[in-house]
Amino acid sequence: MLQRLTLFVCCIAFFSCQAEKDTSEELSRWEAHAERVEILRDDFGVPHIYGKSDADAVFGLLYAQCEDDFRRVERNYVWAIGRLAELEGEEALYSDLRANLYMTEAEAKAAYGTAPDWLKTLCVAFADGVNYYLHTHPEVKPQVITHYEPWMPMFFSEGSIGGDIESISTERLQAFYEQDSALAWSETDDILAEPQGSNGIAIAPSLSESGNAMLLINPHTSFYFRPEVHVVSEEGLNVYGAVTWGQFFVYQGFNEKTGWIHTSTFVDFRDEFEEEIVESGDKIQYQYGEEMRDVDQQKVTLKYKDGEGLKEKEFTFYRTHHGPITHKTGAKWVATKINWDPVNALSQSYTRTKLANYAEFKKMMDIRTNSSNNTVFADAEGNIGYFHGNFIPKRNPEFDFSKPVDGSNPATDWQGLHTVDESILILNPGNGWIQNCNSTPFTAAAEFSPKKEDYPAYMAPDAENFRAVHAVKVLEQVEKLTLDSFLQLAYDPYLPAFEYLIPELLAAVKDGGNAEQKQVLELLKGWDYRTSKESVAMSVAHFYGENYQREFRSMNRFVNPMPTAKVPTAAEIQAVFEKTIAQMNADFGTWNTPWGEINRFQRLSGAIDAGFDDDKPFVPIGLASGNWGALAAYGARAGENTKRLYGYRGNSFVAVVEFGDRVKAKTILAGGQSADPSSPHFFDQAQRYADVKFKDVAFYKSDVEKRVAKRYHPGRSE
Repeated sequence: MLQRLTLFVCCIAFFSCQAEKDTSEELSRWEAHAERVEILRDDFGVPHIYGKSDADAVFGLLYAQCEDDFRRVERNYVWAIGRLAELEGEEALYSDLRANLYMTEAEAKAAYGTAPDWLKTLCVAFADGVNYYLHTHPEVKPQVITHYEPWMPMFFSEGSIGGDIESISTERLQAFYEQDSALAWSETDDILAEPQGSNGIAIAPSLSESGNAMLLINPHTSFYFRPEVHVVSEEGLNVYGAVTWGQFFVYQGFNEKTGWIHTSTFVDFRDEFEEEIVESGDKIQYQYGEEMRDVDQQKVTLKYKDGEGLKEKEFTFYRTHHGPITHKTGAKWVATKINWDPVNALSQSYTRTKLANYAEFKKMMDIRTNSSNNTVFADAEGNIGYFHGNFIPKRNPEFDFSKPVDGSNPATDWQGLHTVDESILILNPGNGWIQNCNSTPFTAAAEFSPKKEDYPAYMAPDAENFRAVHAVKVLEQVEKLTLDSFLQLAYDPYLPAFEYLIPELLAAVKDGGNAEQKQVLELLKGWDYRTSKESVAMSVAHFYGENYQREFRSMNRFVNPMPTAKVPTAAEIQAVFEKTIAQMNADFGTWNTPWGEINRFQRLSGAIDAGFDDDKPFVPIGLASGNWGALAAYGARAGENTKRLYGYRGNSFVAVVEFGDRVKAKTILAGGQSADPSSPHFFDQAQRYADVKFKDVAFYKSDVEKRVAKRYHPGRSE
């Protein structure tokens, strides 16, 4: 007995010493990184991170991100690795199950083990940067993940965060794994919600005053979704742009020679396979051609918050070679196949930031893992280009893959991937510009656009939208752009959706109604469909448009009505018009209210789900929703206890870039760089955002030095 006790004590002592040794080794590595990294914060708080190696720069980048908004870094990883229920409770369990369906922690560790050494080094630097921040900021208490690991980026390999996996319905997952039942798919998106996506515009040297290529980087994300960063190393890294919280690569941005903007794509990169399941006792098999294959079964135990403690729930989930079982249609199990190749995806995402020209960029694109995006490109050699999608499975043309296909038929299997040359490309079109606004590629370059009949339907099912209509309208008038006139183009206030809505309204209502309604109609007759803070017509048009969508059809994606869209009668249109005026009178005291009094920008706290208050200070905004075709999109909505509208999505990080012997750029960030209300950079860009007064980018070290407000090594304040 004494011998066993002695052995037990020795074991404890060994593991305790080993843990101390590991911690000591980590701390030494962190401090060595910190010594080789210098962070220069400029006059807007933007971190310019200089490291000896790429790994040092990544370490500094993650440290700086955590300084600016640790909670958003934390939440992205809690969500990605499937531990959200530990933070938000049982309702998040199926988000966590979804993460595990496509990759368990063990599989993430195995994927990390197969990564090339250079990528492993960066993943270690990522974890070190976050862990060192927590080590040097003991007052910051992690909510779920107490120690970050190098395998975690395997879950979070693409800057859209959930680009692919978020298309998997958690409601249908729950119906299958909790009730063994089918749940019909329904479009649950709010038709009034601001469109998610981006605008990208590239300008050829022939249309710029300087004779250099230019690029508009205009993502439409939720506000504060990405900060602005500049990352430099002595190994050739020098990249500026927006990084999704917690990632170690700039997602949308530019280096000295190349720039890129991703816009969300509608390329069909996901398929559903209906499996023929045969159950016999504990054995579950599925039909595949003439053979029966075993369904892979795995158990996972997920934790969820319950009061002040945690509870556990065990799941058994299933996979076939097509992918995880995600739901049922009728009695059939359905496997959903998406792109899941984290090592190559991370390699592609990081490699993209260090390239010198179009040829190198195209070679990088042939890794083909950027599945949820289109890419608009420009470089210092004068090239402009466009890639519609990137990960595009080849399919048998005999089947309709827009619907679930028969998984028992081997002919429905994916037949590899289309090469970049087989997909839709545009390079240096004769018109001198390229645009994509989450829209069809067949209008991306005027008469030089690709032809629809040349490609499979699944490669470009994208419809036209009002933002793209607007982009084409302004680009057709371009002559010689400068950075400033490029900005004016990107913020053109015209709203093409009202070209359709207002004449229809005027024709239906004519001069009918009471004196108040006639006054409104006269105002709309004289309106030029341009938004501004001072415009009352914009206020009326916005609320009329919202009520019109509620009653008849969405204006979100489609220029032309969908076949199922209701065609309103004159009486129905008049009813919506009268309802709108009554609503505005009730909410604002009078319909005669300028847009900037209604449409507001407010940031009350750094919380991820911060609220709004009609009685608190705000910045009036003249921008409008992308639903109406606004290029500079500003999605705003009423809060839980507000009548006024407050911005939450749209123009977030925006940049205009000009290439040449030296790269030049101007940027704006919604609100500010920091989530700390006590920081001078919490809301210091808000008025500039409203006034479209962009800041000049300090890209070269000599320019950064002129604007340094704070200089330090990670872990040291000055």
